[in-house]
Amino acid sequence: MNILAIIARGAARTEFARKALEEKADLSPFREKPSARILFGIFLMAFSYVIGWPAVALFGALSIYFKEPLIVILGGPAIYGTSHLVFLAGMYLAGARYTYIFLRWATRKFLEKYLDAAREKDGFPSSAE
Repeated sequence: MNILAIIARGAARTEFARKALEEKADLSPFREKPSARILFGIFLMAFSYVIGWPAVALFGALSIYFKEPLIVILGGPAIYGTSHLVFLAGMYLAGARYTYIFLRWATRKFLEKYLDAAREKDGFPSSAE
C-alpha cells in the first residue's frame, strides 16, 4: 500500500479531517473583503522585511563609517530580532484565519485523493460513485 494512503487513513480518523470532509471545506472565504485586522497584519509582515536585513546592512555600514564594530555586533541581532517579532505579530493578525481555511481545504483534497485511491486498490468503490 502507498505510504500516502496509509497517512490518509490515519489522518481521516481525526476530528479535523472528518469535519473538513463533511463540510466540504473550500477556499471561498478568500473571496471576501479582508478586515482591518488582516490588512494591518499584512502591513506588519511587509514592514518587517523593511526593518529586517536592510536595517542590519545599514548598521553594518554605520559601524564601518564610525569604526565602531559594536554598532553591528549589538544592533544587528537586536534589529533582526525586532523584525522577527513584528513579522510574527503580523502573521498572528493576518495569517491565523487564512491558514486554518487553507489547511482544511488541503486536508479535504488530500484525503479525497488518497482515500479514494486506497479504496479502489482494495476493491472498494470510491466515494465519488
